[in-house]
Amino acid sequence: MGFPESSLESLVDKSMFNSTFENKKVLITGNTGFKGAWLSIWLEQLGAEVYGISNGVLTNPSLFEAAKLSTKINYRELDIRDLPSLSSVVTEINPDFVFHLAAQALVFEAYDDPISTLATNVMGTANVLESLRSAQHECIAVIITSDKCYENAEWVWGYRENDRLGGKDPYSASKACAELVIHSYYKSYFSDSDCPIKLVSARAGNVIGGGDWSINRIIPDCIKAWTHNKPVDIRRPNATRPWQHVLEPLSGYLRAAQVLSQKPELNGKSFNLGPPADQNYSVLQLLQEIGCHWFEGNETFNPVNISAEDIRSEAGLLKLSCDSALACLDWKSAINFKQTARFTAEWYKKYYNSQKVSMTDFSRHQIDEYCEIAKKRLIDWAVA
Repeated sequence: MGFPESSLESLVDKSMFNSTFENKKVLITGNTGFKGAWLSIWLEQLGAEVYGISNGVLTNPSLFEAAKLSTKINYRELDIRDLPSLSSVVTEINPDFVFHLAAQALVFEAYDDPISTLATNVMGTANVLESLRSAQHECIAVIITSDKCYENAEWVWGYRENDRLGGKDPYSASKACAELVIHSYYKSYFSDSDCPIKLVSARAGNVIGGGDWSINRIIPDCIKAWTHNKPVDIRRPNATRPWQHVLEPLSGYLRAAQVLSQKPELNGKSFNLGPPADQNYSVLQLLQEIGCHWFEGNETFNPVNISAEDIRSEAGLLKLSCDSALACLDWKSAINFKQTARFTAEWYKKYYNSQKVSMTDFSRHQIDEYCEIAKKRLIDWAVA
């Protein structure tokens, strides 16, 4: 099954992001992960020469393999905790843009192995920055952390970029520490106007979408259960999150890189990238909305079981204020909660029920649909 040619043409004409990435060397750390694979697909569409560094493919299935990305980008298997090897590869590639996504991204795995999490998320980030400092090649870097970097008081309003960093659990602490490392490298090495390296950090969280099979994540757990016609067990059905589709923060990462390449005065800034503050929905509401698409025609099936709550801490409420991204980047989210749920359900249904469909083509189709929605809403980053 094919998809309309417009799914490629509307991006290849480079109206999106003004040809910023065309024929540029773009390095993505963590390219085999969920967000890294989606970003690889998008950048490849935009005409970039995509390079990837990851410590293997950590899930089976994976979007990286489903989209056959090993045949489309330049991929190196490398652990970012290995500074000499990382520095050598960065110097060899001399990338024009770097998107640092490589991380240990699971809250509960961080409880089980805090030392490895800290080593990857803190020292791994330091190693990326040190590799850029050693290379001294002109480069725009977007360093991704998480909304979990904030000291979460479960306020009803959104956290701003200058709010206090913190972490009640090892994962959150690792992301707060990573932000401190980023800031210290900027202040110590990258803040001079003649420095060839410019960077920003980006904070987003609770990303969902097709192609995620990580353990202990609500959507992958649901899909794994639902594909076997079993209900999924959920611990905290009333916990609310600012759910966003994976393409939302990725558009923000791309926009941040584009604007930073044009406005070096943004060097050293941090940006929250999330949905509107009023788009918080509970876990149960999310699963019900996705279930409407997944179980279409089978309304008698009960998709969830509410199980005993896990005693390990996990934030019940966390919102972001994205005013700075709007003011400095002309960026805001493009799709609403219902569209987010539909995009997610449709991707997995294609994967499991349409074996002849190219998941690369369908992922490109979703990128195209997402961008068309953004254009129709006259969002500045989409129509610039």
